[in-house]
Amino acid sequence: MPAPVVLVAEELSPAGIALLESSFEVRYTDGADRSRLLPALADVDAVIIRSATMIDAEAIAAAPRLRVVARAGVGLDNVEVEAATKAGVMVVNAPSSNIVSAAEHAVALLLALARNVPQAMAALRDGQWKRSRYTGVELQDKVVGILGLGRIGVLVAERLAAFDMTVIAYDPYVPAARSAQLGVRMVGLDELLAESDFISVHLPRNAETAGLIGDRELHLVKPGVRIVNAARGGIVDEAALATALREGRVAGAGIDVYAKEPCTDSPLFALDNVVMTPHLGASTHEAQEKAGTQVVRSVRLALAGEFVPDAVNVQGGPVDEDLRPWLPLAEKLGRMLAALAGGATPALTVELRGELGTLDGSVLELAALKGLFTDITEEPVTYVNAPLVAKERGVEVIVSSDEVSPDWRNVLTLRGSTADGQLVSISGTLSGLRHAERIVEVNGLDAEIAPAEHMMFFSYSDRPGIVGIVGQLLGGKKINIAGMQVCRHAQGGEAMMVLSVDSAVPSDVLTDIAAAIGASLARVVNLAED
Repeated sequence: MPAPVVLVAEELSPAGIALLESSFEVRYTDGADRSRLLPALADVDAVIIRSATMIDAEAIAAAPRLRVVARAGVGLDNVEVEAATKAGVMVVNAPSSNIVSAAEHAVALLLALARNVPQAMAALRDGQWKRSRYTGVELQDKVVGILGLGRIGVLVAERLAAFDMTVIAYDPYVPAARSAQLGVRMVGLDELLAESDFISVHLPRNAETAGLIGDRELHLVKPGVRIVNAARGGIVDEAALATALREGRVAGAGIDVYAKEPCTDSPLFALDNVVMTPHLGASTHEAQEKAGTQVVRSVRLALAGEFVPDAVNVQGGPVDEDLRPWLPLAEKLGRMLAALAGGATPALTVELRGELGTLDGSVLELAALKGLFTDITEEPVTYVNAPLVAKERGVEVIVSSDEVSPDWRNVLTLRGSTADGQLVSISGTLSGLRHAERIVEVNGLDAEIAPAEHMMFFSYSDRPGIVGIVGQLLGGKKINIAGMQVCRHAQGGEAMMVLSVDSAVPSDVLTDIAAAIGASLARVVNLAED
């Protein structure tokens, strides 16, 4: 039997190439050149890419034998994951390959910032000996605020603690028990801004974090603060930061990422108290080698039909055919539960009732965890690393089964709690031969609405006129309501409104609606494919 064919479309580490050549027929092409890429895909079983090769629906259609797309890196912006999934093609990446490099680069920027290293070097090369001008500050006994205590944020916190810094952090999705284990004091955002001598950003960019550090926040910072962003562009408002630097409210900044990349024009470029690099966080020989070897191992597993740890779009192990249709729903319920809880719940209960309760629900636990953490962690979450992410964040998981289901033939329920101990829950089922997804319960209230890409949840005191207010405010922003369900136990009591809408809901619109109806809970969740 001939060996599977693996196409290497971009530069790969020598160690990765050696692993490939020991098991497969390896071919090479220039993935950035479409005229060469598409014909080269015609009879390959796997393709390995980096960032310059676009694997879209056209490329997948040109590769009838393709079983695996492997991205030697973290991001998947150049892979149409949905198209690959529809074609039965597994997509894998190397989610942990660059975390050490990214953490070290953030520390490098912070140190360079503290001691004015690039500015002093530039002056010396210009023939200027100005020791007093470039007097810096020590890290010892200073307070560093970590925005985002995911895997990279934890590595940065550990390294800076070794400098005898006091580490505080803001991350609404990290349980207090987890931060206590790390010796990190969790604080609110405004408190972190006011106390920190240094701030290092390690958050994912999403609707909640875009522009998180803007003009308001930069008026709250401790005078002389130094800010580092080596996470994602757009979390720190570049224009507002430039103004704060010019006005002296911020002493310096270290920036590796930008709202638009490649970035060759920024208000920060003109300031001499800024250290800037062109998104070098993952640019080390070690990270590149790890990325190459990690994806090659995944390709080998996938082509052997074995379990794949870093598959991003399918469960690599054997899955009961009766459970497979439930995986997307379980993941969506996890994302909605995270929204209802305002983050990762300290404990997650996964309940399978009805015929579903007779099956091994461990894969649904993985799907629920994947959904729970999808929108609240910096690193990609897969079916395999989801339990590790839960363990790292101190989330206890309980799976229970019951063959009896009073109201539905099968129902999947996820239960958790908010940071202040309020219980939250959401249930779903599959209906009919087409397995149509339905949300059938939210926080103990009966519902029946199909999940959609954009969902909204409001808890409020039941009274006339609320539906009209919500509809008017959304309509005023040109946001169309696709579906709505109002749930309640009794007239005049606590009610829950669940909406599906046709477009993303800006945070200010959610805030305005919550204020207008006096909502005790207002959440939005985006279930669209990333």
